[in-house]
Amino acid sequence: MNVIEGVTRNLLEKTEFLTIVTEGADGPHVVGNWGDYLRRLGLDGDRIVLPAGYYRKTEENLQRNSRVQVLAASRAVQGSHGPGQGCLLHGTGALVSEGDLADRVKTAFPWARGALVIEVERVELQL
Repeated sequence: MNVIEGVTRNLLEKTEFLTIVTEGADGPHVVGNWGDYLRRLGLDGDRIVLPAGYYRKTEENLQRNSRVQVLAASRAVQGSHGPGQGCLLHGTGALVSEGDLADRVKTAFPWARGALVIEVERVELQL
C-alpha cells in the first residue's frame, strides 16, 4: 500500500511549492522546489523526483544523513478544518547525477545537474 495516495496525492498534484528540509552539521537546512516541476516529472508510487540545480548543501547533508522532510500545501484541497490542506512527508533522499532518473530530469530541465530523489515513508496531514 502506497503512503502517497488519496488526499496526499491530490495535494501534491495541486501544490504550488515544496519545502525540503535536511539535517546538517549546523542544524536544519531548507530549500524549495516548484510543484509544477514535480508534476512534470510525475509521481512514481511513493517516490518523488525533483530537478536539482545547485543543492550542494542538500547533497552534502544527504550523504551524511539521508533523512529528509518535505512540506507541501494547497488551498485548492479541502482541509480538515476549512479550505486548505497541507502535509509533511518523511523519508530518505539522495541527489543522483547519473543514470535513468538523472537523464530524465536533465532532459526535462536542461539546467539541472541531477535529480533529487525522495522515497516517502510516512505522511502527516497538516491543517
